[in-house]
Amino acid sequence: MAEEMKVIVFTLAHEEYGIEVDKVRTIERMVPITRVPKTPAFVKGVINLRGVVIPVIDLRGRFGLVESEYTENSRIIIVAANDLEVGFIVDSANDVIDVMSDAIENPPEVVGGIKAKYISGVAKISESRLLILLHLAEVLNRSEIIQLEQFGD
Repeated sequence: MAEEMKVIVFTLAHEEYGIEVDKVRTIERMVPITRVPKTPAFVKGVINLRGVVIPVIDLRGRFGLVESEYTENSRIIIVAANDLEVGFIVDSANDVIDVMSDAIENPPEVVGGIKAKYISGVAKISESRLLILLHLAEVLNRSEIIQLEQFGD
């Protein structure tokens, strides 16, 4: 029996991606980001969200894609992984959809220039629409989480 999974759909460089709804805390418009020295280039800094300091990562930079100017459609998706809240900057966050587990296939080696380790699967939504599902544990791998946790204290 195929299970249904709710997924937040967002775009990066004209590709559609998904993160499971239960991993997403909130989706915010772009706010001023305070730069933090000695962090990887894709770590844009931290934001103060309702009194909580949250590190922010530009997913384009994380995936080795060309970073672009932020627009009024740009969003920060706040996700929770391993007791850590992190903001992902994305080009836009579009909608929430249901994905059936039997529509998800294992990822190929590279999708849209992104290494397979960052992808948990590819969901076939329709004949012409594929959704790349993020593997949050890899997007925020151990050594980077340790670096980011220092900002949360």
